[in-house]
Amino acid sequence: MVLPPSKLRRQIAWQAAQLMYTRQESEYYRAKLKAARQICQGWVKPIDLPSNAEIRDEIQSLARLFEGESRSQNLRQMRLEALSLMRRLARFRPRLIGSVLTGHVRQGSDIDLHVFSDSVEAVTLALDEDAKVYDVERKRVRKGGEERIFTHIHVRDRFPIELTVYAANMAHYVFKSSVTGKAIERASIAELEQFLQREYPDIDLEEEIIQIEDQVDRFQVYEALLLPLENVKQSPKYHPEGDVLYHSLQVFDLARDELPYDEEFLLAALLHDVGKGIDSGDHVAAGLEALEGFITDRTHWLIQHHMAAQQVLDRTIGVRARRRLEQDESYEELILLARCDRLGRQPGVEAPDLEQALDYIREIATTFG
Repeated sequence: MVLPPSKLRRQIAWQAAQLMYTRQESEYYRAKLKAARQICQGWVKPIDLPSNAEIRDEIQSLARLFEGESRSQNLRQMRLEALSLMRRLARFRPRLIGSVLTGHVRQGSDIDLHVFSDSVEAVTLALDEDAKVYDVERKRVRKGGEERIFTHIHVRDRFPIELTVYAANMAHYVFKSSVTGKAIERASIAELEQFLQREYPDIDLEEEIIQIEDQVDRFQVYEALLLPLENVKQSPKYHPEGDVLYHSLQVFDLARDELPYDEEFLLAALLHDVGKGIDSGDHVAAGLEALEGFITDRTHWLIQHHMAAQQVLDRTIGVRARRRLEQDESYEELILLARCDRLGRQPGVEAPDLEQALDYIREIATTFG
């Protein structure tokens, strides 16, 4: 049966939206072509393909369906985070653009900022002074027969931030949207402050910004504790895989296969041995002391008892001690953590790198609050 053109467009738009929402595709054009091939099993006339705007609307429907209230809560916080960073980068005349400004956020959305400077190093120096963790990407793009290089700075913070650096004399240039073809919406610091006061009439803007700037990004704490583990070697008899970081990443990967959306459990898997970089004599106590205030009570309990759980597997633990563990509602996850800990000791197996592991957990925290 041949579908009417209007219905075909809607189906392609919906399929393309799913591809983009789940991050299987990042570009509208590729997503709509792939969706068309999946639905029509062949060539589709360009006139039957949906517009970028139609796909964007479907992505928002998916976001509302799967993310619920956390989406609007995250949007508010992302706008405040944007203002906080823009103020610190004020000399580069930052402009907020994209989904955080328009409200079209979804799982994994970036805070997109344009900054204007003839020196990328000047921007990165400002980020260094603020102790931000970032990567610089120079992306070659060919459009309309012309090749250009765009410089992006990806900041790893409570929400992912992408700074696009343009020449200082482009601060008043009118950029156009790839979705609508019209001038993109953007906001300067002053315009964003006015916008936030209109959107959230009861907001105490200065108090909110103070709270943001007083916060310590817990993921930076995790990274600081995990990075040194790469240089902490272990007994080949019990840990033939090598250093503690490689072991921790293997355990995380195994834990993710078991409970992919349990943030507290995944953090326990990743962080259970951080104390080995501080005090190998009592790594559990050392690790918990370093993590105090940055993990939940449940993650604390899982890490605190992960060695006792090995005794449960070995059947060497006392009856009373085992019963005390069994009384906790997270006992089954504790035993699962112990199994992952035991299996995560394989030489040469593939494991995610630290940045990938932290980004995965950060995305869960952002999506599910």
